[in-house]
Amino acid sequence: MRRLNITIDEELYKKVKALSFFRNESISEIIRKSLRAWIDKRIGKREELILSAKDEKEILEILSSDEFVTSKEAKKILKISKSQAKL
Repeated sequence: MRRLNITIDEELYKKVKALSFFRNESISEIIRKSLRAWIDKRIGKREELILSAKDEKEILEILSSDEFVTSKEAKKILKISKSQAKL
């Protein structure tokens, strides 16, 4: 585990402090769980590849050799119209 200093606004701190008391969990544990859930919902293919890499060398190889395009670019390359994309 790594130590990390973060700054949060007063209102958020009050809420997480109360939640911590009611759940009998540390504020750090609540923040870790929340961040983990947020990341799991938003992680993309590129991030997944990087996070699954075993070491820095493999990460650098992925970044330098793989071409990643946005969904907009992919639709253009594949000639997919907006109406087809919704299907």
